[in-house]
Amino acid sequence: ANMPSLLYKKYKFSLFVACPSLRKVPHVLVVHGESGATEDHLKKVKPANWVLHKPPLPIAYGTHHSKFMLLVYHSGVRVVVHTANLIYVDWNNKTQGLWMQDFPWKDNNSCKDSFFENDLVDYLKMLKLPEFTAKLPAVGNVSINASFFRKFDYSSAMVRLIASVPGYHTGANLNKWGHMKLRSVLGNCIFDKEFCKSPLIYQFSSLGSLDEKWLSELTVSMSSGVSSDKSPLGIGKPHIIWPTVEDVRCSIEGYAAGNAIPSPQKNVEKDFLKKYWTKWKANHVGRCRAMPHIKTYTRYNGQNLAWFLLTSANLSKAAWGALQKNNSQLMIRSYELGVLFLPAYVKDLGSWFSCAGNDGTEQIAHENSSSSSKPWSLATLCLNDDASEVIQLPVPYQLPPQPYTSEDVPWSWDRRYTKKDVYGQVWPRHVQLYAKQDT
Repeated sequence: ANMPSLLYKKYKFSLFVACPSLRKVPHVLVVHGESGATEDHLKKVKPANWVLHKPPLPIAYGTHHSKFMLLVYHSGVRVVVHTANLIYVDWNNKTQGLWMQDFPWKDNNSCKDSFFENDLVDYLKMLKLPEFTAKLPAVGNVSINASFFRKFDYSSAMVRLIASVPGYHTGANLNKWGHMKLRSVLGNCIFDKEFCKSPLIYQFSSLGSLDEKWLSELTVSMSSGVSSDKSPLGIGKPHIIWPTVEDVRCSIEGYAAGNAIPSPQKNVEKDFLKKYWTKWKANHVGRCRAMPHIKTYTRYNGQNLAWFLLTSANLSKAAWGALQKNNSQLMIRSYELGVLFLPAYVKDLGSWFSCAGNDGTEQIAHENSSSSSKPWSLATLCLNDDASEVIQLPVPYQLPPQPYTSEDVPWSWDRRYTKKDVYGQVWPRHVQLYAKQDT
Protein backbone atom coordinates (compact mmCIF):
# COMPACT_ATOMS: atom_id res chain seq x y z
CA ALA A 1 0.00 0.00 0.00
CA ASN A 2 1.06 3.60 -0.49
CA MET A 3 1.65 4.59 3.13
CA PRO A 4 3.74 7.77 3.41
CA SER A 5 3.72 7.73 7.19
CA LEU A 6 3.08 5.27 9.99
CA LEU A 7 2.55 5.87 13.68
CA TYR A 8 2.27 2.98 16.08
CA LYS A 9 3.24 1.62 19.46
CA LYS A 10 4.74 -1.51 21.05
CA TYR A 11 7.00 -2.85 18.30
CA LYS A 12 9.93 -5.23 18.02
CA PHE A 13 12.25 -5.37 15.04
CA SER A 14 11.04 -8.89 14.25
CA LEU A 15 8.22 -6.86 12.67
CA PHE A 16 10.27 -6.76 9.49
CA VAL A 17 9.93 -10.53 9.28
CA ALA A 18 6.18 -10.42 9.83
CA CYS A 19 5.65 -7.36 7.63
CA PRO A 20 8.48 -6.86 5.10
CA SER A 21 6.62 -3.97 3.43
CA LEU A 22 7.42 -1.87 6.49
CA ARG A 23 10.86 -1.35 4.98
CA LYS A 24 9.23 0.61 2.15
CA VAL A 25 7.42 3.11 4.39
CA PRO A 26 9.27 6.45 4.10
CA HIS A 27 8.46 7.77 7.58
CA VAL A 28 7.77 5.76 10.72
CA LEU A 29 7.17 7.25 14.16
CA VAL A 30 7.27 4.71 16.97
CA VAL A 31 5.74 5.63 20.32
CA HIS A 32 7.12 3.20 22.88
CA GLY A 33 7.48 2.54 26.58
CA GLU A 34 10.95 1.02 26.70
CA SER A 35 13.71 2.29 28.98
CA GLY A 36 17.28 1.61 30.04
CA ALA A 37 19.38 -0.83 28.04
CA THR A 38 16.43 -1.87 25.87
CA GLU A 39 15.76 1.71 24.80
CA ASP A 40 19.46 2.29 24.11
CA HIS A 41 19.57 -0.83 21.95
CA LEU A 42 16.52 0.27 19.96
CA LYS A 43 18.13 3.63 19.23
CA LYS A 44 21.23 1.88 17.89
CA VAL A 45 19.48 -0.61 15.62
CA LYS A 46 16.51 1.40 14.35
CA PRO A 47 16.35 2.25 10.64
CA ALA A 48 17.39 5.79 9.75
CA ASN A 49 13.87 6.79 8.70
CA TRP A 50 12.34 5.73 12.02
CA VAL A 51 11.74 8.21 14.83
CA LEU A 52 11.48 6.82 18.37
CA HIS A 53 9.47 8.64 21.02
CA LYS A 54 8.86 7.82 24.65
CA PRO A 55 5.92 9.86 26.01
CA PRO A 56 6.19 11.48 29.44
CA LEU A 57 5.19 9.42 32.47
CA PRO A 58 4.91 11.98 35.27
CA ILE A 59 3.46 9.61 37.89
CA ALA A 60 5.33 6.61 39.28
CA TYR A 61 4.47 3.12 38.01
CA GLY A 62 2.75 4.45 34.91
CA THR A 63 3.21 2.91 31.46
CA HIS A 64 2.42 3.71 27.85
CA HIS A 65 0.08 0.78 27.34
CA SER A 66 -1.98 1.91 24.33
CA LYS A 67 -1.82 -0.16 21.17
CA PHE A 68 -2.75 1.75 18.04
CA MET A 69 -1.71 2.61 14.49
CA LEU A 70 -2.32 5.64 12.32
CA LEU A 71 -1.58 4.80 8.69
CA VAL A 72 -1.50 7.79 6.35
CA TYR A 73 -2.34 6.95 2.73
CA HIS A 74 -2.55 9.15 -0.35
CA SER A 75 -6.33 9.20 -0.03
CA GLY A 76 -6.83 9.32 3.74
CA VAL A 77 -5.93 7.86 7.10
CA ARG A 78 -6.58 4.45 8.62
CA VAL A 79 -7.06 4.41 12.40
CA VAL A 80 -6.39 1.06 14.09
CA VAL A 81 -6.94 0.34 17.79
CA HIS A 82 -5.98 -3.13 19.00
CA THR A 83 -5.02 -5.14 22.08
CA ALA A 84 -1.97 -7.10 20.89
CA ASN A 85 1.62 -6.11 21.45
CA LEU A 86 3.63 -6.32 18.24
CA ILE A 87 5.22 -9.66 19.04
CA TYR A 88 4.70 -13.07 17.47
CA VAL A 89 2.90 -14.83 20.31
CA ASP A 90 0.36 -12.04 20.74
CA TRP A 91 -0.80 -12.19 17.12
CA ASN A 92 -0.60 -15.95 16.64
CA ASN A 93 -1.41 -17.69 19.92
CA LYS A 94 -3.89 -15.55 21.84
CA THR A 95 -7.37 -14.10 21.67
CA GLN A 96 -7.06 -10.42 20.73
CA GLY A 97 -9.26 -7.62 19.43
CA LEU A 98 -8.79 -5.09 16.65
CA TRP A 99 -10.91 -2.26 15.27
CA MET A 100 -10.13 -0.08 12.29
CA GLN A 101 -11.80 2.49 10.06
CA ASP A 102 -10.61 4.62 7.15
CA PHE A 103 -11.27 8.35 6.84
CA PRO A 104 -10.77 10.66 3.81
CA TRP A 105 -9.00 13.99 3.68
CA LYS A 106 -11.27 16.92 4.48
CA ASP A 107 -12.50 19.04 1.60
CA ASN A 108 -10.76 22.39 1.28
CA ASN A 109 -13.94 24.16 2.36
CA SER A 110 -14.64 21.84 5.29
CA CYS A 111 -14.17 23.15 8.80
CA LYS A 112 -16.31 20.59 10.60
CA ASP A 113 -14.91 18.57 13.44
CA SER A 114 -16.35 15.71 15.47
CA PHE A 115 -16.15 14.02 18.85
CA PHE A 116 -13.82 11.44 17.33
CA GLU A 117 -11.48 14.05 15.87
CA ASN A 118 -11.28 16.07 19.05
CA ASP A 119 -10.73 13.01 21.23
CA LEU A 120 -8.02 11.67 18.91
CA VAL A 121 -6.11 14.94 18.60
CA ASP A 122 -6.39 15.66 22.32
CA TYR A 123 -4.91 12.24 23.05
CA LEU A 124 -2.07 12.66 20.55
CA LYS A 125 -1.22 16.05 22.04
CA MET A 126 -0.81 14.46 25.45
CA LEU A 127 1.81 12.12 23.98
CA LYS A 128 4.04 15.16 23.23
CA LEU A 129 4.93 13.75 19.82
CA PRO A 130 8.08 15.06 18.14
CA GLU A 131 7.33 17.04 15.00
CA PHE A 132 8.87 16.04 11.69
CA THR A 133 8.35 16.90 8.03
CA ALA A 134 7.05 14.44 5.48
CA LYS A 135 6.40 14.79 1.76
CA LEU A 136 2.92 13.51 0.97
CA PRO A 137 1.88 13.15 -2.68
CA ALA A 138 -1.58 14.53 -1.95
CA VAL A 139 -0.49 17.74 -0.22
CA GLY A 140 3.29 18.16 -0.52
CA ASN A 141 5.52 18.86 2.47
CA VAL A 142 3.64 18.86 5.77
CA SER A 143 4.54 18.93 9.44
CA ILE A 144 3.52 15.70 11.15
CA ASN A 145 2.23 16.46 14.63
CA ALA A 146 -0.97 15.96 16.59
CA SER A 147 -2.80 18.78 14.78
CA PHE A 148 -1.93 17.25 11.40
CA PHE A 149 -4.61 14.64 12.06
CA ARG A 150 -7.29 17.34 11.93
CA LYS A 151 -6.87 17.28 8.16
CA PHE A 152 -9.09 14.19 7.91
CA ASP A 153 -12.88 13.92 7.99
CA TYR A 154 -13.94 11.70 10.90
CA SER A 155 -17.65 12.49 10.66
CA SER A 156 -18.39 8.88 9.66
CA ALA A 157 -16.70 7.42 12.77
CA MET A 158 -18.62 4.42 14.06
CA VAL A 159 -17.16 4.52 17.57
CA ARG A 160 -16.17 6.90 20.35
CA LEU A 161 -12.61 6.98 21.64
CA ILE A 162 -12.10 6.37 25.36
CA ALA A 163 -8.54 7.22 26.39
CA SER A 164 -6.49 7.53 29.56
CA VAL A 165 -3.48 9.79 30.03
CA PRO A 166 -1.35 10.20 33.16
CA GLY A 167 -1.99 13.14 35.42
CA TYR A 168 -4.20 14.70 38.07
CA HIS A 169 -7.28 15.72 36.11
CA THR A 170 -9.60 18.39 37.51
CA GLY A 171 -12.22 20.88 36.33
CA ALA A 172 -13.14 20.49 32.67
CA ASN A 173 -10.57 17.70 32.33
CA LEU A 174 -12.19 15.55 35.03
CA ASN A 175 -14.57 13.96 32.50
CA LYS A 176 -12.07 13.88 29.65
CA TRP A 177 -10.11 10.74 30.49
CA GLY A 178 -10.37 7.30 32.05
CA HIS A 179 -13.53 5.92 33.58
CA MET A 180 -14.96 9.42 34.01
CA LYS A 181 -14.84 9.86 30.22
CA LEU A 182 -16.78 6.63 29.86
CA ARG A 183 -19.23 7.80 32.53
CA SER A 184 -19.74 11.07 30.66
CA VAL A 185 -20.27 9.49 27.23
CA LEU A 186 -22.64 6.78 28.49
CA GLY A 187 -24.49 9.35 30.59
CA ASN A 188 -25.49 11.18 27.42
CA CYS A 189 -26.88 8.04 25.79
CA ILE A 190 -30.41 6.63 25.83
CA PHE A 191 -30.65 2.84 26.03
CA ASP A 192 -33.46 0.33 25.73
CA LYS A 193 -35.32 -0.42 28.96
CA GLU A 194 -34.12 -4.03 28.82
CA PHE A 195 -30.75 -2.79 30.09
CA CYS A 196 -32.11 -1.33 33.33
CA LYS A 197 -29.98 -2.87 36.11
CA SER A 198 -28.60 -5.37 33.60
CA PRO A 199 -25.22 -6.99 34.36
CA LEU A 200 -21.76 -5.83 33.36
CA ILE A 201 -18.75 -7.73 32.02
CA TYR A 202 -15.17 -6.86 32.96
CA GLN A 203 -12.78 -8.95 30.85
CA PHE A 204 -9.05 -8.23 30.80
CA SER A 205 -5.62 -9.84 31.11
CA SER A 206 -4.04 -8.16 34.14
CA LEU A 207 -5.59 -7.40 37.51
CA GLY A 208 -4.36 -4.48 39.56
CA SER A 209 -4.38 -4.13 43.32
CA LEU A 210 -8.05 -3.35 43.89
CA ASP A 211 -10.39 -2.60 46.76
CA GLU A 212 -14.17 -2.69 46.96
CA LYS A 213 -14.49 1.09 47.14
CA TRP A 214 -12.69 1.64 43.84
CA LEU A 215 -14.50 -1.24 42.12
CA SER A 216 -17.79 0.41 43.13
CA GLU A 217 -16.53 3.71 41.72
CA LEU A 218 -15.76 2.06 38.39
CA THR A 219 -19.11 0.27 38.37
CA VAL A 220 -20.94 3.58 38.73
CA SER A 221 -19.22 4.74 35.54
CA MET A 222 -19.92 1.48 33.72
CA SER A 223 -23.60 1.69 34.78
CA SER A 224 -24.11 5.23 33.47
CA GLY A 225 -26.87 6.02 30.98
CA VAL A 226 -30.63 6.47 30.92
CA SER A 227 -33.58 4.60 29.46
CA SER A 228 -36.16 6.04 27.08
CA ASP A 229 -38.16 7.55 29.95
CA LYS A 230 -35.00 9.40 31.11
CA SER A 231 -34.68 7.31 34.26
CA PRO A 232 -31.16 6.06 35.14
CA LEU A 233 -30.34 2.53 34.05
CA GLY A 234 -29.23 1.73 37.57
CA ILE A 235 -26.18 -0.07 38.89
CA GLY A 236 -25.34 -3.32 37.13
CA LYS A 237 -23.76 -6.34 38.78
CA PRO A 238 -20.21 -6.87 37.49
CA HIS A 239 -18.96 -10.25 36.30
CA ILE A 240 -15.19 -10.68 35.95
CA ILE A 241 -14.15 -13.09 33.21
CA TRP A 242 -10.75 -14.51 34.17
CA PRO A 243 -8.99 -17.74 33.14
CA THR A 244 -8.61 -20.51 35.68
CA VAL A 245 -5.37 -22.39 36.29
CA GLU A 246 -6.84 -25.30 34.35
CA ASP A 247 -7.67 -23.02 31.40
CA VAL A 248 -4.05 -21.90 31.20
CA ARG A 249 -2.63 -25.40 31.72
CA CYS A 250 -4.70 -26.82 28.86
CA SER A 251 -4.33 -23.85 26.51
CA ILE A 252 -2.56 -24.00 23.15
CA GLU A 253 0.53 -22.52 24.83
CA GLY A 254 0.27 -24.47 28.06
CA TYR A 255 1.52 -22.63 31.13
CA ALA A 256 3.48 -20.26 28.87
CA ALA A 257 0.19 -18.47 28.17
CA GLY A 258 0.16 -17.39 31.81
CA ASN A 259 3.14 -15.13 31.18
CA ALA A 260 0.72 -12.72 29.47
CA ILE A 261 -1.78 -12.92 32.35
CA PRO A 262 0.63 -11.28 34.81
CA SER A 263 -1.29 -10.92 38.04
CA PRO A 264 0.16 -12.00 41.40
CA GLN A 265 -1.61 -13.92 44.14
CA LYS A 266 -1.91 -10.84 46.34
CA ASN A 267 -4.10 -9.18 43.69
CA VAL A 268 -6.07 -12.22 42.55
CA GLU A 269 -6.85 -13.98 45.81
CA LYS A 270 -8.73 -11.21 47.61
CA ASP A 271 -11.88 -12.44 49.30
CA PHE A 272 -14.16 -9.73 47.94
CA LEU A 273 -13.36 -10.75 44.35
CA LYS A 274 -14.68 -14.30 44.77
CA LYS A 275 -18.28 -13.33 44.07
CA TYR A 276 -17.31 -11.80 40.72
CA TRP A 277 -15.28 -14.61 39.14
CA THR A 278 -16.71 -16.16 35.95
CA LYS A 279 -15.16 -18.50 33.40
CA TRP A 280 -13.47 -17.89 30.08
CA LYS A 281 -15.69 -19.91 27.72
CA ALA A 282 -15.44 -19.40 23.97
CA ASN A 283 -16.73 -22.57 22.33
CA HIS A 284 -18.94 -20.66 19.90
CA VAL A 285 -15.88 -19.09 18.25
CA GLY A 286 -13.44 -21.94 18.85
CA ARG A 287 -11.19 -19.90 21.13
CA CYS A 288 -11.45 -21.65 24.50
CA ARG A 289 -7.79 -22.69 24.33
CA ALA A 290 -6.50 -19.36 22.97
CA MET A 291 -5.96 -17.44 26.19
CA PRO A 292 -7.33 -13.89 26.22
CA HIS A 293 -5.07 -10.89 25.93
CA ILE A 294 -8.06 -8.91 24.66
CA LYS A 295 -9.64 -6.43 27.09
CA THR A 296 -13.37 -5.74 26.84
CA TYR A 297 -16.14 -4.24 28.94
CA THR A 298 -19.83 -4.42 28.14
CA ARG A 299 -23.38 -4.23 29.48
CA TYR A 300 -25.69 -6.97 28.28
CA ASN A 301 -29.08 -8.62 28.54
CA GLY A 302 -29.09 -12.11 27.08
CA GLN A 303 -27.28 -11.74 23.75
CA ASN A 304 -28.14 -8.05 23.39
CA LEU A 305 -25.51 -5.42 24.16
CA ALA A 306 -26.17 -1.91 25.42
CA TRP A 307 -22.60 -0.95 24.49
CA PHE A 308 -19.25 -2.63 24.00
CA LEU A 309 -15.75 -1.31 24.76
CA LEU A 310 -12.57 -2.74 23.20
CA THR A 311 -9.56 -1.25 24.95
CA SER A 312 -5.99 -1.62 26.14
CA ALA A 313 -7.11 -0.88 29.70
CA ASN A 314 -6.87 -3.69 32.22
CA LEU A 315 -8.80 -3.63 35.49
CA SER A 316 -6.61 -1.27 37.49
CA LYS A 317 -6.57 2.18 39.02
CA ALA A 318 -3.47 2.97 36.96
CA ALA A 319 -5.41 2.38 33.74
CA TRP A 320 -8.85 3.76 34.55
CA GLY A 321 -7.99 6.36 37.18
CA ALA A 322 -9.12 6.82 40.76
CA LEU A 323 -11.15 9.72 42.11
CA GLN A 324 -9.54 11.85 44.81
CA LYS A 325 -10.27 15.01 46.81
CA ASN A 326 -13.98 14.41 47.32
CA ASN A 327 -14.40 13.24 43.71
CA SER A 328 -13.05 16.50 42.27
CA GLN A 329 -9.84 14.98 40.88
CA LEU A 330 -9.06 11.88 38.82
CA MET A 331 -5.54 10.45 39.13
CA ILE A 332 -4.37 8.28 36.21
CA ARG A 333 -0.91 6.73 35.89
CA SER A 334 -0.90 5.22 32.39
CA TYR A 335 -1.76 5.84 28.76
CA GLU A 336 -4.60 3.68 27.42
CA LEU A 337 -6.80 3.77 24.32
CA GLY A 338 -10.06 2.07 23.46
CA VAL A 339 -13.08 2.28 21.16
CA LEU A 340 -16.66 2.33 22.41
CA PHE A 341 -19.39 0.81 20.23
CA LEU A 342 -22.79 2.44 20.71
CA PRO A 343 -26.05 1.88 18.78
CA ALA A 344 -26.38 5.64 18.24
CA TYR A 345 -23.20 5.66 16.17
CA VAL A 346 -24.53 3.01 13.81
CA LYS A 347 -27.77 4.83 12.97
CA ASP A 348 -26.12 6.98 10.29
CA LEU A 349 -24.40 4.04 8.62
CA GLY A 350 -23.85 4.92 4.98
CA SER A 351 -21.05 4.55 2.47
CA TRP A 352 -17.86 2.84 3.51
CA PHE A 353 -14.69 4.69 2.61
CA SER A 354 -11.47 2.74 2.06
CA CYS A 355 -7.99 4.20 1.75
CA ALA A 356 -6.71 1.37 -0.40
CA GLY A 357 -8.47 -1.18 -2.55
CA ASN A 358 -6.72 -4.12 -4.13
CA ASP A 359 -5.21 -1.82 -6.73
CA GLY A 360 -4.04 0.69 -4.13
CA THR A 361 -6.62 3.30 -5.09
CA GLU A 362 -9.40 4.92 -3.14
CA GLN A 363 -12.54 2.82 -2.88
CA ILE A 364 -16.10 3.69 -1.89
CA ALA A 365 -18.22 0.66 -1.04
CA HIS A 366 -21.93 0.30 -1.71
CA GLU A 367 -24.55 2.01 0.41
CA ASN A 368 -25.97 0.04 3.32
CA SER A 369 -28.97 -1.83 2.02
CA SER A 370 -31.21 -1.38 5.03
CA SER A 371 -33.98 1.14 4.48
CA SER A 372 -35.64 0.49 7.81
CA SER A 373 -36.33 3.39 10.15
CA LYS A 374 -35.90 1.16 13.18
CA PRO A 375 -33.05 2.04 15.54
CA TRP A 376 -29.89 0.00 15.40
CA SER A 377 -28.95 -2.40 18.16
CA LEU A 378 -25.85 -4.36 19.15
CA ALA A 379 -25.70 -8.09 19.87
CA THR A 380 -23.33 -11.03 20.07
CA LEU A 381 -22.85 -13.55 17.27
CA CYS A 382 -25.04 -15.97 19.22
CA LEU A 383 -28.21 -13.93 18.78
CA ASN A 384 -30.61 -15.82 16.53
CA ASP A 385 -31.97 -12.78 14.73
CA ASP A 386 -31.34 -11.92 11.10
CA ALA A 387 -32.87 -8.44 11.34
CA SER A 388 -30.91 -5.94 9.27
CA GLU A 389 -30.94 -3.42 12.13
CA VAL A 390 -28.87 -5.67 14.41
CA ILE A 391 -25.09 -5.30 14.38
CA GLN A 392 -23.55 -8.53 15.66
CA LEU A 393 -20.15 -8.03 17.28
CA PRO A 394 -17.64 -10.90 17.53
CA VAL A 395 -17.66 -11.04 21.32
CA PRO A 396 -15.17 -13.85 22.02
CA TYR A 397 -16.75 -15.25 25.18
CA GLN A 398 -20.00 -16.82 26.26
CA LEU A 399 -22.83 -14.68 27.62
CA PRO A 400 -24.07 -15.00 30.25
CA PRO A 401 -20.78 -16.20 31.74
CA GLN A 402 -20.59 -19.25 34.01
CA PRO A 403 -19.63 -18.60 37.65
CA TYR A 404 -16.59 -20.39 39.04
CA THR A 405 -17.25 -23.68 40.81
CA SER A 406 -15.68 -24.58 44.15
CA GLU A 407 -12.94 -26.42 42.24
CA ASP A 408 -11.94 -23.51 40.00
CA VAL A 409 -8.82 -21.54 40.93
CA PRO A 410 -8.16 -18.14 39.30
CA TRP A 411 -4.82 -17.93 37.53
CA SER A 412 -2.00 -16.05 39.25
CA TRP A 413 1.42 -16.07 37.69
CA ASP A 414 3.58 -16.19 40.81
CA ARG A 415 2.25 -19.50 42.12
CA ARG A 416 3.97 -22.83 41.52
CA TYR A 417 2.00 -25.38 39.47
CA THR A 418 3.37 -28.92 39.39
CA LYS A 419 0.62 -30.60 37.38
CA LYS A 420 2.12 -30.83 33.89
CA ASP A 421 0.59 -28.85 31.04
CA VAL A 422 -0.17 -30.04 27.51
CA TYR A 423 3.56 -29.88 26.70
CA GLY A 424 4.65 -31.76 29.80
CA GLN A 425 5.91 -28.56 31.44
CA VAL A 426 5.40 -27.17 34.94
CA TRP A 427 5.28 -23.54 36.11
CA PRO A 428 7.28 -21.36 36.47
CA ARG A 429 9.28 -21.82 33.28
CA HIS A 430 11.20 -19.68 30.79
CA VAL A 431 9.02 -18.15 28.07
CA GLN A 432 10.35 -16.91 24.72
CA LEU A 433 8.13 -14.03 23.63
CA TYR A 434 9.60 -12.84 20.37
CA ALA A 435 10.54 -15.92 18.34
CA LYS A 436 8.15 -17.88 16.17
CA GLN A 437 8.64 -20.98 18.26
CA ASP A 438 8.48 -20.97 22.06
CA THR A 439 11.69 -22.73 23.09
